[in-house]
Amino acid sequence: MKFLPRSFVVSTLFLAIAALSSAMPRPIPVKVVVVAMFEQGADTGDAPGELQYWVERDHLDKVYPLTAGYHAVRMNAEGEMAVLTGQGTAHAASTIMAVGLDPRFDFSHAYWIVAGIAGGNPERVSLGSSAWARWVVDGDLGYEIDAREMPKEWTTGYLPLRKKLPFEEPAEPLPGQVYALNAGLAQWAFERTRAIALDDSDHLKEIRGGFDGAAAQRPPFVTMGDEVSSSTYWHGKLMDEWAVDWTRYFTGGKGEFATTAMEDTGTLQSLEFLAKAGRVDEKRILVLRTVSNFDRQPRGLSAAESLARQRIGKYAAYLPSLESAYKVGHVVVSELLSHWPQYARTVPESADTTAGKP
Repeated sequence: MKFLPRSFVVSTLFLAIAALSSAMPRPIPVKVVVVAMFEQGADTGDAPGELQYWVERDHLDKVYPLTAGYHAVRMNAEGEMAVLTGQGTAHAASTIMAVGLDPRFDFSHAYWIVAGIAGGNPERVSLGSSAWARWVVDGDLGYEIDAREMPKEWTTGYLPLRKKLPFEEPAEPLPGQVYALNAGLAQWAFERTRAIALDDSDHLKEIRGGFDGAAAQRPPFVTMGDEVSSSTYWHGKLMDEWAVDWTRYFTGGKGEFATTAMEDTGTLQSLEFLAKAGRVDEKRILVLRTVSNFDRQPRGLSAAESLARQRIGKYAAYLPSLESAYKVGHVVVSELLSHWPQYARTVPESADTTAGKP
């Protein structure tokens, strides 16, 4: 049997690999990823959810199927992408992981902006307001007993895992329990959007007039405010008090509860893992939640009666909160894209991370 020279075999193999590599398309560089959680129908042309305004107004016309995720992703020629995760922690975590590992895209310098609606604490925010978060705290991980069976001295039947009492010290958050976002980046985003005039209306004035709370009667505004993320949709004055205490407990008193949403710990967990894999930069993540409804009942209604009115598309400030998410979030997206060479190299951060707290 005649053998080919080793040098010939090696050269042929090298040329084959080089030809294959040159034939493979380079990953598409993504500059900004807008993360939306739900859509009511089609991406365009009907009643809007969190995705639609971004698709229509930013011309995200290029569609990339994402068979391993909840929904196709959409992009424009400027490097802006929008991802629709689906509702709940599991949908969010799996979809963000699917897109983050997709070899078609390069996210190494991408900024991620969660932009969605939320319930709001009327002590901190008003209907239609926007809140940039420094902290996102998981509201699902814990022990729970029915409040009707809890000791009389307890304020809640919900306990941290591995604790015997509510809010037992020291707080020992498990992995995935609490996420400290880049406070300097969040402050930078807030400073660029704090003066935005958000739309008010007689309808909003009428609705918020039935609520008590330090911020409840204010017209919509932009602020800093932290989030409890829970796939359990809770509601009521007492649950609101629990969320305030839960946030302070797990952040060592640094976090101030302002909004409640469903998906963001799933999104942030996947982004954390993707960062460890070198796919994304953890310092480039922002969370913006806008207030479609208050998280408690108005005067004259029980928590159960108020909860019965809470339905997507029927929230008191549903459309204003969608508008707020786009109007505020787009200012940051536009700034990043307009000065991309600068922001690709360096993450913008404000030195003052204390101003703007709710």
